[in-house]
Amino acid sequence: MSSKKGQESFDSASIPLFPNKKIAIVFTEWNAEVTSKLYEGAKKALQIAEVKDIITKKVPGAFELPYVCQKLAQRTEIEGIVALGAIIQGDTKHFDFISQAVSKGIMDVSLKYNKPIGFGVITPNNFQQALDRAGGKLGNKGFEAALSLLKILEV
Repeated sequence: MSSKKGQESFDSASIPLFPNKKIAIVFTEWNAEVTSKLYEGAKKALQIAEVKDIITKKVPGAFELPYVCQKLAQRTEIEGIVALGAIIQGDTKHFDFISQAVSKGIMDVSLKYNKPIGFGVITPNNFQQALDRAGGKLGNKGFEAALSLLKILEV
């Protein structure tokens, strides 16, 4: 789900309400200036949906996201997860390896445990692009990842 205006462009009336669902948000400590904003966006979307039981877990970096998502997906009371991180392009191939491993790992967990995971791991070329996607001029991809999760839970 992509939007240049981010959360401002969504009609809150179109967000499904889930007051009785337990949702987890997992986000990285690495690039905290960005990921904390992604987290706030995701939390806001869940609050608009009236989700009262939100579990929050921090992990050191993006590579750890699939493992913690898997631990949470194993819990039957958790009905969905939002995974958030910021992998910013550097001068080495490390970016490519981590980005691919994280996205595949999160997809594998979702399919293995039959639980939806809102994917809010951004992969910008630089720090400014990350800020633009974490509540800046390109919206908040954390909000959008949570909204995607909510819409999948509605299906």
